[in-house]
Amino acid sequence: MITAEILSRARQENRKVLTEIEAKEILGEAGITCTSTVLATSKEKAVSVSEELGYPVVLKVSSVDITHKSDSGGVKVNLKSRVEVEAAYDAIMASCRAYAPGADIEGVSVQPMARPGTEIIMGMIRDKSFGPVVMFGLGGVFVEVLKDVAFRIVPLEKSDAADMMDEIQGKKLLEGYRGKEPADKERLQKMLVQLSDFVNATPGIEEIDMNPVFAYSDGAMVVDARIILSEE
Repeated sequence: MITAEILSRARQENRKVLTEIEAKEILGEAGITCTSTVLATSKEKAVSVSEELGYPVVLKVSSVDITHKSDSGGVKVNLKSRVEVEAAYDAIMASCRAYAPGADIEGVSVQPMARPGTEIIMGMIRDKSFGPVVMFGLGGVFVEVLKDVAFRIVPLEKSDAADMMDEIQGKKLLEGYRGKEPADKERLQKMLVQLSDFVNATPGIEEIDMNPVFAYSDGAMVVDARIILSEE
């Protein structure tokens, strides 16, 4: 079981923060669709993975010591060639080493550039009083500016997920606002229930952050993910 192996390895290494690749592997095993993400520990590997996945691609720093990848200059998007990938790799390494000199940087994660969709945030936080609580709202920059999110205590039924989606003030954006494609609400509801089921069955996780999730008219995909473990 992938999840048990990853959690066990992190505990043995005294890590509370999982890498993005580990987080996506765990979510994938829970049935939640994520972008394909591969670790590249060298510039040459980043190029070969990019060519295997197909351009355009996204490079992100892979380091458990750097949680805010964008702030550190650790994200480069829409890279369309070998030359751009090589330059992006060098720029990420230089910027992140300057940002966090003591950070353990294992390389970069490489993933295909996802088609844009409605940006959603999903996640879980462990409340001291109520236990695990699932979150849903508008993602990307919206979550920081508007804080337009809804919460429910685990476990969730599908009706709870539907109510959460109906609670947010920006729910019109899910309908296909101003010509944009509507979000696949059925799929989003299923993802929330899958997240709830996973959290309910998996002790030892303090926080899950999936932001952004790109919602389309025919599905949804997690583009970035973070998982933090609780104290043993």
